[in-house]
Amino acid sequence: MTVSIAPSELAKSIHSGEKTTVLAAFWAPIEGAGLTLFRSEHIPTSLFCDPAMELSGIPGSAEGRNPLPPLPILAKAFRSWGLNTDREVVVYDQGRSLYASRAWWILRWAGIPNVRILDGGFRKWEEENHGHAGGPGNFPHFCNVRPNPGQMPVATIEDVRAHEGILIDARDPGRFAGRHEKLDLKAGHIPGAINIPARSLLNDDYTIKTPEEIRKYLAAAGVTSGDGVIVYSGSGNHSSQVLAAMEHAGLTGAAHYVPGWSQWSANPRNPVERSA
Repeated sequence: MTVSIAPSELAKSIHSGEKTTVLAAFWAPIEGAGLTLFRSEHIPTSLFCDPAMELSGIPGSAEGRNPLPPLPILAKAFRSWGLNTDREVVVYDQGRSLYASRAWWILRWAGIPNVRILDGGFRKWEEENHGHAGGPGNFPHFCNVRPNPGQMPVATIEDVRAHEGILIDARDPGRFAGRHEKLDLKAGHIPGAINIPARSLLNDDYTIKTPEEIRKYLAAAGVTSGDGVIVYSGSGNHSSQVLAAMEHAGLTGAAHYVPGWSQWSANPRNPVERSA
């Protein structure tokens, strides 16, 4: 199972009636606006996925901005999407694939094995003129799947404190260096981390780079395997994208520190490192 799917391949799958559940992880800063965007236009057969309400728990300084979703919330979402063992899942968002990557990782962590990310997102789909629909979206199929968490490696803050392997910070270089920080309480990064911005693993049009390109880029930073690697970002979105890219490149097994910098920086006892 590959990580990404091209718009042309998804279009063919939809038009031929193949068993595919398509989730649109649309987010907007105003509450409810993601659903409004979805109802305005989406890929035919899509169902709406609310990243804030269905892919995350209640935020807090002790838990981070986007902690793992509670199992009852995830089970309800599974039913509303009609997840089924005989149907592949394709996730997409408006174009950058951050929320699609979050959906990919959460679903994989919760035991859904066949999940792919639409390469280039809805923007690429529209550029290739595959057509869109409006309205409430598709009716869900019968759900025969329950969340089975723990199917992807997870790291806690204690694991990060004790970690002696490679620690990857997936945020942009400015936030990593501590030059600016608008989302979390402090600027900087966890001491010892290296910066692999999620954006660096994508092409200019936000499609994912080839496995060969990703392996070469990561190898230059000393990452040649997922073993012994922990990945974090601000709150689990950019890090999900790096983890998806690593799996795309065949570098599996890295652990995800989901609360990330939002949790680490909220504790005044945790050390902070800044770069020139």
